[in-house]
Order: sequence, then structure tokens, then C-alpha cells
Amino acid sequence: MPHIFMRNAVIVIAALGFAGLGAGSAFAETPLERGTYLMNSIVACGNCHTPKGPDGKALAGKELSGGDPIDSPVFHAMPANITPDKDTGIGKWTDDQIVAAIREGKRPDGTIIGPPMPIPFYRAMSDTDVHAIVAYLRSVKPIANPIAKSTYKIPLPPAYGPPVTHVADVPRTDHVAYGRYLATGLGHCMDCHTPAVAGRADMTKIGAGGNVFGSPNGGTILSANLTPGNPNGVAAWTNQQVKDAITKGTRPDRPLVRLMAFDWYKNMSNGDLNDLVAFLRSLKPVKSP
Repeated sequence: MPHIFMRNAVIVIAALGFAGLGAGSAFAETPLERGTYLMNSIVACGNCHTPKGPDGKALAGKELSGGDPIDSPVFHAMPANITPDKDTGIGKWTDDQIVAAIREGKRPDGTIIGPPMPIPFYRAMSDTDVHAIVAYLRSVKPIANPIAKSTYKIPLPPAYGPPVTHVADVPRTDHVAYGRYLATGLGHCMDCHTPAVAGRADMTKIGAGGNVFGSPNGGTILSANLTPGNPNGVAAWTNQQVKDAITKGTRPDRPLVRLMAFDWYKNMSNGDLNDLVAFLRSLKPVKSP
């Protein structure tokens, strides 16, 4: 949409198992189990916040300690250290402060978190899921690693909106709605694949792509138009081909660039993948420029 780095492999297996059993049904999970599944699949914070080697794979033992620079025409972003290290990470932040950073883009010192953090989308993250992510962040290994500040060529907003006080869970029985939630409130698919105006996604053209990003191999890449308005895109693919693109990084005709978090998305449950595909099929057609 790397390797899974966990201190406890049993938790990973349990969480992925629960996720597979729970797609589309009510089931019991602890916050850590839910957070483990989310962070190692659709949420994929490690794709930005974990440093990578020359092969584009996340470095073992460095999970969430701060990622490689991310460049676009309007920013040079330095993904933060979000391990529980007290001096260079988020170890001194309260749970509520971490939640505010995720859903409101506000640090404890009052400064605003800029792109590519998809704060306008994460504002829709449910209370259940954001607290599950906090539980996971508390569980990872603290790593001391100071990170330089990001720089922007656009002004950051004073706020992304009013404080987020409550967001209910999206029913998993509504497959298109839950697929939208996966692609927006949890994942950042639509942040990359929706054209931006002055640094903000133009939701009237959701899924139409067209954003420019620096490629891990040098040069630039353009995010794809995922709507039915692109006859050469996912509208012409089978459901399995769409799933393969998400989880394996392979189009029917060629491999995709490793900017997408394939190594995390491969851990998504089949139910979640089905819902994500259902949402993509529901997008309004927008013609590619």
C-alpha cells in the first residue's frame, strides 16, 4: 500500500491468526493483538519510520527508530523516531499525546506534524484502533536515534481541524465502507493516490493519483490513478491481480516500485483485502491527465 520486527513471535502469529478469523465477524482481541496486526499490515508505519538497506528492505533491529528522508516538490521529510526511547523517541509522551499526534498532527509541545503524515485521513481512525496502535508502540524496543527536523516549502496549517474526541468503529459487515476505512483511516493509500492541491488531498478526485514522489532508485515516480477512469489500471485487473499488486508489488505487466509497503501489506487478512478491493471498485471514475 519489510520484515516484521517483533520481540515476541508468538504475538505476531496470534495477532495474524485473530485477524484472519475476525474479518467480517465479531471477535475478541486485546489492544496489543489488534495493534500488532494493524502495524504489521495496513497501517505500515514502519515503511516510513524504519530505516532501510540498499535492497529497500527494513533493517532488522531498527524498527520505528526513524526512517530515510522522503522528498517531494514541497517537502523534505525526516520520519521521526517513534520507539519508546525517552530522549529521542516518544517514551515521555502520554497515551493521549500519542493519540493526538496520530489523529490531530499535534506534538506535546504544540508544534504541527507535516506531510507525508496523512493526518487528514488519520482523523477518521477509530478510538479502538488508535489505542491499539499506542499499545503496539509501547511494546517495541526503545532505540536512541536523534532525527533531524523536516523542512517544508508550503506553510503548515495551525491545526488540521478541531480536536478529535470520538470515532466509532466502522462495521466490518459493510464491506465497501470498511474497505474505505482501510484505505483512508488506517492505511494511507488514498493519501498517495489522491491528487494534492497545496499539500492537501483533493477528495473530489479520490483515488485519481498524479502525485510526484522521489523513487528509492533515483528519479521520480507518479502515483497511479486507481479509479475506473484509468482503463489501463486496476479497473481492468481481476480481484486477484489487485491483491497481488497490494501484497506482492506486481502488476500484471511489471513489478511496482518499492515505495509501497508490500512487505507489510502481505500480512493483511484475506477479508481485509477483499474489502479494500471492493472499495477500489466503488471509486468514481476520474480521467488521468
